[in-house]
Amino acid sequence: MAKLQDRVALITGGARGQGAAEGRLFVAEGATVVLADVLDEEGERTAAEAGAEYAHLDVASEEGWDAVVADIVARHGRLDVLVNNAGILRASQLVNQSLEEWNLVVAINQTGVFLGMRAAARAMVAAGNGGSIVNISSVAGLEGVFGSTAYSATKWAVRGMTKVAAKELGRHGVRVNSIHPGLIATEMTADFPAFSNDEKRARAERNIPLRRVGVPEDIAEMVLFLASDASSYCTGQQFVVDGGSHG
Repeated sequence: MAKLQDRVALITGGARGQGAAEGRLFVAEGATVVLADVLDEEGERTAAEAGAEYAHLDVASEEGWDAVVADIVARHGRLDVLVNNAGILRASQLVNQSLEEWNLVVAINQTGVFLGMRAAARAMVAAGNGGSIVNISSVAGLEGVFGSTAYSATKWAVRGMTKVAAKELGRHGVRVNSIHPGLIATEMTADFPAFSNDEKRARAERNIPLRRVGVPEDIAEMVLFLASDASSYCTGQQFVVDGGSHG
């Protein structure tokens, strides 16, 4: 049987990159999938190609979260899996960080995860079927990364919120875990120095024990594990997917 047969899953940031890869894999494993994003044209195209549904969602909007989750429950009767994948990266050193940019990163990467967990948890607890919430953090949530004050702060926060939520929701059968990707080749990381030319990419890969940059499918496979019954005794944990760089 498919690993997510008859499950209903919501994946944010699903228009492209890791979210799109997760959506395709979930559909292949039998799930009913709703991809959510603010990139409507790209999101609708990705959903159609994957055999998923699409919903517009600004993850920083409380009303948006409540509406999307309520619609999923109304149409499908349940929500079994939430993947808080949406996020942005704004590189800036501390002394140059503007409050406007700080607030934007926090709103999407941190408040968005809080709102998503809250909305999904309420639906999961009410249904009484348990569930799995997977929060995408980063290796920047495990260490200080130069030039990423706002981003690192939010990814550390995601790690902490995950552990608290797991303790609060465990008695309801709802599991909450975080994933910490390393260097993954996506649209969001396309401007990284490591991807600026072949020489720099090769140098970056030499510094990774597995000698390659990650791809979205590497993260999708870990998300699938945490969403499925294969991880039924895992909650409140952090799973690093980085080719061994932070071992």
